[in-house]
Amino acid sequence: MWANLSAQGYMRKDGGDTLFPLRRLLILHVQLILFNNFRANGDDAVTLKILYCGICHTDLHSVKDDFGFSMFPVVPGHEIVGIVTEVGKKVTKFKVGDKAGVGCLVDSCRACPNCNQDVEVYCPKKIDTYNDIYHDGTPTYGGFSDMIAVDKHFVVLFPDNMPLDGGAPLLCAGITAFGLKVTVISTSPSKEKEAIERLGADSFLVSRDLKQMEAAKGTLDGIIDTVSAPHAFLPLIDLLKCHGKLVIVGVPGKLIELPVIPLLMGKKLVAGSAIGGLKETQEMIDFAAKHNVTADIEVVPMDYINTAMERLAKGDVRYRFVIDIGNTLKAPVTEMIKRLS
Repeated sequence: MWANLSAQGYMRKDGGDTLFPLRRLLILHVQLILFNNFRANGDDAVTLKILYCGICHTDLHSVKDDFGFSMFPVVPGHEIVGIVTEVGKKVTKFKVGDKAGVGCLVDSCRACPNCNQDVEVYCPKKIDTYNDIYHDGTPTYGGFSDMIAVDKHFVVLFPDNMPLDGGAPLLCAGITAFGLKVTVISTSPSKEKEAIERLGADSFLVSRDLKQMEAAKGTLDGIIDTVSAPHAFLPLIDLLKCHGKLVIVGVPGKLIELPVIPLLMGKKLVAGSAIGGLKETQEMIDFAAKHNVTADIEVVPMDYINTAMERLAKGDVRYRFVIDIGNTLKAPVTEMIKRLS
């Protein structure tokens, strides 16, 4: 059953600046091995035909090897959504034809304290959706592709009213926090009207405006820092009240200096947070569907991916790119299978 599965996608061959289409021979070799991981325990597997995949800033870091541990070839993408095409015998939550998604994880030990508390992302043996290694030594590949098979535990069911394209970024960017009284902090004054009038923020701060930042010192209970580029922490720490918390969810590509004295004098905290666990992610998707919450997206074709990456690096997107996999990544792999058999 699983032996007939194959996939194609876009990969980064090295740490350069261009993503290349995976050659069919490479695809058949790599992806068939990946899917064969599920033949031995296929009863628990869910197979998705990928229709959309969001572009996360982590994808840009990974293909550029900003962190120094990318394993090439890299096939990015961990905001994966599509249609279920096959399920194993033990799969009851999903059926063929369901809308579903795969986020940043494809496996964990499911036995450690973190897994038992439904925060698998902090499992010491977690396996990332791409740029990681499965238990048998084969690499993981992401959603810049047309198909993926994943253990049922790491698949999220999408309600019928949740659009797949607008819902894709929720699998990573969306599972970070829920706001209360919200102040948007941005380097771009042009975003103020949109932030307040359309997105519902209560106030807006331009981080480059020294007068605004000075006036706002000591007024915030907490800040969620989503910036994925190097930036100074001190101006943000100064905005916090005593006992305030700065929670970092973005991943800058370089080390950032952390000033200690303001933390000590204000009993302030700096913390980090990754994505949520699978239980929390499903709850978030259900909540978003119930309240018609989706991401603001720009849908692009697969052959636009390198331009999208360049624009992402410049911050030229409002607010997430999503690749239209289903309509723009063609997969004539059947003829290749015949030629190789």
